[in-house]
Amino acid sequence: MSVVERLRARVGDALFLRIAGPGGYAERDRIHLTPGPRWFAPDSPIRRVHGDSATFVGGLRALLLQSLHPLAMAGVAGHSGYRGDPWGRLARTSTFLGYTTFATAEHAQEMVDRVRAVHERVRGRAPDGRPYRASDPHLLTWVHVAEADSFLAAHQRYGEKPLSADEADEYVAQSGQVARALGAEDVPRTVAELAASLNAYRGELEATPAALDAARFLLREPPLPWSARGPYRLLAAGAVALLPAWARSSLEIDSPFGRILGGPAGGVAVRAVRWGIDPVARQGRRW
Repeated sequence: MSVVERLRARVGDALFLRIAGPGGYAERDRIHLTPGPRWFAPDSPIRRVHGDSATFVGGLRALLLQSLHPLAMAGVAGHSGYRGDPWGRLARTSTFLGYTTFATAEHAQEMVDRVRAVHERVRGRAPDGRPYRASDPHLLTWVHVAEADSFLAAHQRYGEKPLSADEADEYVAQSGQVARALGAEDVPRTVAELAASLNAYRGELEATPAALDAARFLLREPPLPWSARGPYRLLAAGAVALLPAWARSSLEIDSPFGRILGGPAGGVAVRAVRWGIDPVARQGRRW
């Protein structure tokens, strides 16, 4: 193995373990090596989107967009530990995505049941006094809409093989299947319905102090060593560039630099991640 290949292997392992957590390889084996029917076919749009390195950008965009709903953000701030344990939260999210996209139908349903049980315990009051429940179908739909819109936008901009229009509609329908299993209602089934649903939530969205704090944390104070902050900032710039202009303005993260160079920066970062993680994928170690 050449020096470059060894470097790629080390980078790939580091990326995978950072995303999937210390037990990531064991979870990966359970996801891929357990025989049985799956929710989605091997070459389905949802597998293509969630298996591409562009999900790094899409996931960050989704977190920023989701933070604009005051009740959803109150739940995150009060229960997720995003400041105290951000990598643990990332590992839990990526594991859920891995199971529901690639695992057997039995294991996917087990993961959904586990998350629903957690959601039942997450409740409280936002700073303005309004009650919230993580199991609220309306909030679940918002979280799903923000995620589906973000993953799709990132894939179409930075993915290795962008989807056709029909495939994009199929992706929305397939990701909606998971959202409905979690308890979401009125889930969009096409790209047009996804855009309409996102717009319908606009009147409920607000950049609360918690949302602004989350944006600062994600974009300016990432829990990374200094050596990794440069590449991360490229990913972050790509995520910000994909946000709607109204979301960038609300979160106070709009800038001429981001509008002009954020997209190219995100492209460079995704290609770099793909370069590092491809050896892991070839060894069957990727979600």
